[in-house]
Amino acid sequence: MQTARDVLTPDALAMLQAIEQHGSFAAAARALGVVPSALTYRVRQIEDALDVLLYDRSSRQAKLTRAGAELLREGARLLEDIDAVANRVKRVATGWEPLLTIAVDAIVSQATLMELCAHFFSLQAPTRLKLIDETLSGTLAALTSGQADLAIGVVLEPSTDAGIHAKPLSPLHFVYAVSPQHPLAKAKEPLSDETLLKHRAVAVADSVQKVNRLKQPAMTVGLLGGQDVFTVDSMQAKLDAQLRGLGGGFLPEPIARQHIAAGNLVVKKTQRANRVVRPSYAWRGGATPEGRALQWWLQQLERTATREALLAHQTKATSKKLRPGVKSGITTGDA
Repeated sequence: MQTARDVLTPDALAMLQAIEQHGSFAAAARALGVVPSALTYRVRQIEDALDVLLYDRSSRQAKLTRAGAELLREGARLLEDIDAVANRVKRVATGWEPLLTIAVDAIVSQATLMELCAHFFSLQAPTRLKLIDETLSGTLAALTSGQADLAIGVVLEPSTDAGIHAKPLSPLHFVYAVSPQHPLAKAKEPLSDETLLKHRAVAVADSVQKVNRLKQPAMTVGLLGGQDVFTVDSMQAKLDAQLRGLGGGFLPEPIARQHIAAGNLVVKKTQRANRVVRPSYAWRGGATPEGRALQWWLQQLERTATREALLAHQTKATSKKLRPGVKSGITTGDA
């Protein structure tokens, strides 16, 4: 006896579509250039293999049973998937990767990143995009461990020994900020380490701890030994915590800017030198040339306006108004 896989071929599913479209076995047979008995035989083969009735035999018309209607519906989806796979394979053969994974650090502007994604999707390329959120050393670890093809916002110096290529984004300035209700808001400046040590710090966890990909220690920045620390998992959570007065800490100036201007955060000078991070974007090289999707992203990152916008952080009110390539200053080039 034939199995479902034997009988549920693309031709058989197309035959069921033809019967439904023309309303009867006889009309579908004429359209397909076969005799009606051939269609009847093939339908019975499918019914026997599935052990169901696809058509109501009491009707003169080709009236589907509930099982038949479900098979027709799912069959149409399968045929569309087959066509999509065929088109995808043809296009991938032209040099496009099936999937491009990008590790994105917490310091990167999500609004700008999504705008770049919108531009990429407008190419109608066969490459799927996957974004993974990372922080501190986890951003580079995602790349070196092979979990990502491109990393944006890398805060460590990549090693060329691992075949990693890197280029700088833009310098990113950090400011120490607290809520106006926080005890440090009115403290005498500059704040000493001794003063900071008495108050809770808010820190973003290094994402390398999620799976300990390279078994490397987690990275910490701007924390004092013995200081009480409130650890959160994202830069947005860190900002929210500091706005609520749950602690103090260094924030990227572009992220804090609107809240400082609105009086929701107070910038305090510290005895420590002002923090300036010089993040980069990095990708894995190799003997084979980069795929066309990675080439497109690298082409965009060559643009000064794009690199600056990725660290600029539009306000929520502004980001809603963004149209691709217009308000953020980003201009893109096709692959």
